[in-house]
This record gives sequence, C-alpha cells and structure tokens, in this order.
Amino acid sequence: MTEAVHISSRDNALVKELKRLAGDNAAYRRLGRVWLEGDHLCRAALARGVKPALAVFSESLWPAAAAEWRTAATRNVVLADALFTDISALESPAAMGFVLDLPAAPALLPHVPTVVLDRVQDAGNVGSILRSAGAFGFKQLIAIKGSAALWSPKVLRAGMGAHFGLRLIESADEALLNQLAVPLVVTSSHLGEDIHRSAVPMPCAWVMGHEGQGVSPALAARAAMAVRIPQPGGEESLNVAAAAAICLYASIAQP
Repeated sequence: MTEAVHISSRDNALVKELKRLAGDNAAYRRLGRVWLEGDHLCRAALARGVKPALAVFSESLWPAAAAEWRTAATRNVVLADALFTDISALESPAAMGFVLDLPAAPALLPHVPTVVLDRVQDAGNVGSILRSAGAFGFKQLIAIKGSAALWSPKVLRAGMGAHFGLRLIESADEALLNQLAVPLVVTSSHLGEDIHRSAVPMPCAWVMGHEGQGVSPALAARAAMAVRIPQPGGEESLNVAAAAAICLYASIAQP
C-alpha cells in the first residue's frame, strides 16, 4: 500500500498547483498535468489503463479509502478537508481525485471515423459530443483552434470519462484535415438532403460547427456532403451537441 504525505498548509506548492489545475481551463497546457476529481472520472481513467501520477484525498476520506484508490498511483497525498474544499471546483467536493500527466497528442489516423469540432466553444457541448463519439464508435476527435480546451476541468466533467477511449487532437489547423482519407460531412440548416434520406458514408468525418456561426464557409466548401436535420416543430432549437448525437447515430444506422 502506497504511503501518504499529509498537507495542511495553503502555501504548499502542490496545493497551489492543484487549485490552478481545478479552476483554470488552460492551466493543464502550461503545467502538463490534468486534474480529475471524483470517483466516476478516476474509475474511467483506471478502466482504460491510465496510471495517475498522483492520488489526492481529503483527510476525512483517507482512512476509509478503498485499496484500489490507495494503490492506484505511485504517490498519495492527503489534504486537510478545508484545503480540498478550497481547491475543488465542484459545489459538493468529491473528496478524492487524480493528477495525470497530460497525454501526448496522438498522430492522426486517416481512415478512422472522426469528429471535427470547428470552434465549438461551450464546454458542456464539447463534453457531450465526446460522449456521443465514444458511444457511436467515432474513435478520433480533432478540435480546430478556437474550440474549447479538451482537457479543461469543465470538459472533463461533461465528458464523463469519454476522453480515455478517444484519440484527441486539439488546437489543430484546418490544414491537418488534409491528412484525412475519409469524406467530410457537414450539417446545414438550409442546404443538403434530410439526414434520414441521405446515404451518409461510413467511415466519415463529421464536422460540427460553432454554436452561433455554424461550420465555417471554408470547411463547408471542402465537405463531400451536407445534410439537414429536419425540425418540423418550426424552431431551429437543436444545439450542436444534440445535432452531433443525431448525426453520429445516422452514420451507424445505415442499412
């Protein structure tokens, strides 16, 4: 069983780093580490073979922490309850978390089903799209520059563990898409055939656009196909995460 280091000072360098990782969406890029808070995210990481660099526990949880948590990392740290509450970005702090080394950006795989985020900025939408990608077998996601930071705390929470089953490439230039050998497919509110009447290619790369502006004209011009999602209710009320779920499902529902 890995022994624990107990920390009670707010001036401790690790405490300050954890607070930055938990509260600053861009801190993981500067520090090269990622903060996961809570049983669900930590368990999802372990299930995919991720080895945390550090496990962090509140003082009140540590005596009752399960063996799988105590032995998950090579180093355990126990924080005074007030310190853990202070670093947590959750309304109800989860009392345990992992620090991971930021995964290296993977090489793009040209032939696999892919999701492209074109400046999708809302963390909740991005996390939801990650979950849909994992659910429907799209194993690669490329986030064009201007999209929400994929490993930020908010996207991690919204992704609910989907990160650990996907190849994630972020801050990409549009030119990277030239390496894809699968066709680009875009959605439009006014162009293309209704999605349920379209022979959507599979594998493909679905491009999901900015919440307000949609897919950029440059990317739309490169697409092999554009499809519409009918909304007979008379309102264009689908957000990008809901649209992504419909589109990705349409790809696997082809006869």
